[in-house]
Amino acid sequence: MGNTVPSLFAAVVGKDPSLPFLTFYDDATGERTELSGATLANWVAKTANLLVDGCGLGPGDVAAVRLPAHWQTAAILLGAWTAGLSVTYGQPTGAGADVEFASLSAAETGAPGPADRYVLGLAPMGLPMRGPAPAGFADYVTEVRQFGDHYPGPVGGAGTEDLVERARKLAYPGGRLLIDAVAHPDPVEWLVGPLAAGASIVLSVNSDPAKLAARAESEQATSVL
Repeated sequence: MGNTVPSLFAAVVGKDPSLPFLTFYDDATGERTELSGATLANWVAKTANLLVDGCGLGPGDVAAVRLPAHWQTAAILLGAWTAGLSVTYGQPTGAGADVEFASLSAAETGAPGPADRYVLGLAPMGLPMRGPAPAGFADYVTEVRQFGDHYPGPVGGAGTEDLVERARKLAYPGGRLLIDAVAHPDPVEWLVGPLAAGASIVLSVNSDPAKLAARAESEQATSVL
């Protein structure tokens, strides 16, 4: 198994791209979104192409990701690493980065940032924002859909070896993991850790603790974290 995050993702998805890889629940909205490995890989490729062809970025550049745990956040993180970018996650502003991805609430703070800035409404079904994007931002969903479903490469990921090492120290089991993002907000815990274990993910945000046991059973989760 590889030692970079993109190589881990490719190994897991390559086993059977049609199988569910990331199932997302938001108990605040009632959303359930299920992505196969192939579907998430398409979003990852589109994001990498957006960064490389749309923004002219590549190895040595930095993406600021100001987003909560979400399936679209997974696509952006994996896309940035695939394109060879470094990632700062959860920092208060995108200053000093070459591209920024922010939630609507983060984008509305008015903090300074790079020339290329994308906002995410995080709407169900991966829909674009209903209203206009904040000044200085473009709607990620609208923009990323213009790019190809396959990333021609070269696939990056150098510099993510430390993330893989941290993830492997978590010693997650394989199988299908139900992960409560309230308890595990760090992407190393809810995304890279399962990849390092060769596991698929059921990601629960704004979790209602009373629903987790039934969710684990319905999703055939083999472990709950």
